[in-house]
Amino acid sequence: MRKDRRGFLAGLMAASLTPSLSWADAGNPSFLAAAREPDGTYALFGLSECGQDIFRIALPARGHAAAAHPRFPEAVAFARRPGTYALVIDCTNGRLIQKLDAPNGRHFYGHGVFLNDDTLCCTENDIESGEGRISLWSRRENYRRIGDFPSGGIGPHDLKLLPDGETLVVANGGIRTHPDHGRDKLNLDTMRPNLSYLKTDGSQIDRKELEPALHQCSIRHLDVREDGLVAFAMQWQGIEGEAVPLLGLHALGNPAVFPEFPIADQNRLSGYVGSVSFAGNGSSVAITSPRGGVLLTHGLTHGTKIWNRSDICGVAPSGEGFVSTDGLGGIFSVVDGKPRKLALANRAWDNHLVAI
Repeated sequence: MRKDRRGFLAGLMAASLTPSLSWADAGNPSFLAAAREPDGTYALFGLSECGQDIFRIALPARGHAAAAHPRFPEAVAFARRPGTYALVIDCTNGRLIQKLDAPNGRHFYGHGVFLNDDTLCCTENDIESGEGRISLWSRRENYRRIGDFPSGGIGPHDLKLLPDGETLVVANGGIRTHPDHGRDKLNLDTMRPNLSYLKTDGSQIDRKELEPALHQCSIRHLDVREDGLVAFAMQWQGIEGEAVPLLGLHALGNPAVFPEFPIADQNRLSGYVGSVSFAGNGSSVAITSPRGGVLLTHGLTHGTKIWNRSDICGVAPSGEGFVSTDGLGGIFSVVDGKPRKLALANRAWDNHLVAI
C-alpha cells in the first residue's frame, strides 16, 4: 500500500512538472471554422492567418460555431441549432476530450464562450417554458455541468465576454422554438429581442430592448471591441422587403446606435445578417449576408462599402481589417472594404469564422 501511494505521489509530481500544451502545439492557428466536405462529411478546421489548413478534425454532423479556449489548444464544436450536444476537442491530435449533453428538456443554440481558463458558458433553450438559459461547465472537472442561470430573454443565440472579464453580453433573439416543430418560429407577433448584460454569477446589470417598431428584428450575433463597444447583428422576421436596421452598436450606459446605410445597400442584405465582426484595429465593423451574397463594411476611414460574394457568411478580425469565408470554399482578406483572395478550398464553409 505504501509503495502504491509513493508511486501515486510521484506521478502527481511528474504531472505537475509537465508543461501545459498551448495553441503553438496545434500549429498556431489563427481561426477555427466548420465546413462540409465534397463527400458530404463535416469537419472542423484550424486555419492560418493566410487561410491555409493547419489541422482538420472530423465532425459527426454539421457544425455551427466553435468556442476556442483562450490559452489551451481545445475547441468546443457546437451542433447546429437545435442541437443537444457539443464536442470538446484536443486540437493537437483530434482526440475527443468530452461530449457535452444538454439535460432533458434543453437544447443548445450553437454558441459558447470561455469565461476564464476553467469555465465554459453556453446558450440554451428551456424547451417547455421557452426561457433562455446560460449553462456553466467546468474544464477542471472534465467539463462537468456546474450550473445555469437565465439569459434575460427568449432565444439566446450568441454571447460574448466583455473586456472586464466578468460581464457577459447575450443576444436574446426573441424567437421561441420547440424541437417538435423543427426550426419553426412560434411567436413572431409577440417577440421581444434584447441585449442582456449579465455578471458571471447570473445577476443582470443592464438590458437593452429594441423599440416596438423593431420588435421583429431578432438579435443573433455579436462582437465586442477592446473598449467594450458591442456590435450586434439582426435578422428581420417581419414583412419581406421592409428596410430596417440590421446592425446596431451599444456601449453600457448609452443608447443603442443604428448606423445608416444607403437604401440600396440595406436592401441587398435581404433582411438577414449571418455574422458580424470588428476589424482587427477596431476602426470598422463588417456584416455578412449569405442570403444577399454581400459583405458590408462600415468604418471611420472608408465610410460604407459593399462587396458581392455568393453565400458569404463567416467573418473575423485580422490585422487592420477582416478575414471572411463563404460556402464556395473561398477565404478572403478585406481591408478598407477591398477584398483579396487568400485561398480557395474544395469545401463549403459554414456560418462562422472564429478568431483564436
